[in-house]
Amino acid sequence: MFVKQKGLLCDRKGERANVTPYTQEAPLMRLNVASLRRLVKGKLHVEFVRQELTSYSGLELLRRYLRQLAVPSRLRAACAATGSDYGGGRLALLILALFYVGARRLEHLRYLGGDPLISRFCGLARIPTARTLGNWLRQFTQATLGPLVQLNHDLVIEAVRRLAPPRLTIDLDGTVVRTGATVGWAFRGFNPHHRKDPSYYPLLAHVAQTGHILRVKNRPGNVHDSKQSVAFLREVIDGLRTAFGRRLPLEFRMDAAFFQRDVLRLLAARGCAYAIKVGYWNWLPLKQLAAERQRWRPVAPNVTGFFHELEIPQWDLQLRVMIYRKHVAHESPKNFQLDLFTPDDGHFEYAAVATNTALDLPALYAFICGRGAQEKTIAELKGEFALDVVPTRHYGANSAWQQLSVLAHNLIRSFQLDTLAEPKPCSRKRTYTYLIRSMRTLRFLLVTRAGRLTRIGGRHVLRLSHNPATEALYGAIGHHLAA
Repeated sequence: MFVKQKGLLCDRKGERANVTPYTQEAPLMRLNVASLRRLVKGKLHVEFVRQELTSYSGLELLRRYLRQLAVPSRLRAACAATGSDYGGGRLALLILALFYVGARRLEHLRYLGGDPLISRFCGLARIPTARTLGNWLRQFTQATLGPLVQLNHDLVIEAVRRLAPPRLTIDLDGTVVRTGATVGWAFRGFNPHHRKDPSYYPLLAHVAQTGHILRVKNRPGNVHDSKQSVAFLREVIDGLRTAFGRRLPLEFRMDAAFFQRDVLRLLAARGCAYAIKVGYWNWLPLKQLAAERQRWRPVAPNVTGFFHELEIPQWDLQLRVMIYRKHVAHESPKNFQLDLFTPDDGHFEYAAVATNTALDLPALYAFICGRGAQEKTIAELKGEFALDVVPTRHYGANSAWQQLSVLAHNLIRSFQLDTLAEPKPCSRKRTYTYLIRSMRTLRFLLVTRAGRLTRIGGRHVLRLSHNPATEALYGAIGHHLAA
């Protein structure tokens, strides 16, 4: 190490070093080894006193954004049927604050009661107990849940309208939420990893371009994936047509569980494009078609396929189906697809997709592969927004919790799209069109910042420790919010 003397770098004996001269404005000196270490003796005394300290300074920026969208007043109207001395809208904001700071259960409220930014975010002078919040959630029924569902739908429509996409791609899928043995309307059903556990099976409509959840419907765990899907799909289409008319093309992607006659007829009648996986069922001739096929066209690396006009006399339908296979280096764990024939050129995994689009083989393959992006959104909903948490034994309360979880996710997506997100290059997979940060990243960069709430010159001021990166981030977001 060296010390700077008269514009030159010298060693600690004062001799000139054979290095390039350094600027005089930035002194460079050797530090004593003893000054790098610190001796710590004894225990640090811990005291808890009342002071205006916060661990979540970033909530102030989120609060400003929600006020611009009039979310507090709209939540107040949506929760008007559920009475409380605290106010239904404020309690809903409190649950949103729980999700944003990383709390996952109602019991975590006791550790947030002294934070001034939590109280400021939800507009409460006193944070209620977990029991009070649980009793408020139990007031929700299918009727009182309707305004909350509509509010979530309206906020997503407004965010999509601001972006003005050339088309809208919707992914439909269900996900399993494990529950306790005494939870209302929770039954054993589709859960391959925990077959004996009761569960819910909510159905979600995912907007591929933005990552919003347009609609969610909670269902018992013992239903088929396509149960109530036609009514759910009709609500989604009607809501989008009402908002955008027929000028915005709609596309739907689903797995094989939604390959149903009523679903196909509804999409065709409403003029919606679709790509739906087709199961290799015994009553469909897909195995025979794949076995008899001699020429497979290239689709993607290690993937080949072909189109076929599939007649389904049971449904009185004729569908355009792409049958494709992917070359793998091993046999499939469930080798049922190869029972009828044995290929001589290796092992393959077969799949089929029914579509009414005019896409060619590579484009359709990329389009159906883009459906997997929704799994990332669902994983974030469960991991960061507590969608997989069951707060009570009441079905209506748990459904309201899911709606608020989705609402918190949609609002943070819209917040990023309006402030931080950068456009991505277009892709044939039709997935996210913007670079979106995960909630875990946003929580580290933005939300969980320590600060002190003080009063200077007759107004409240939030003071944070000096950090150039944080200051630049807060300044950029504040500039977008003020624009």
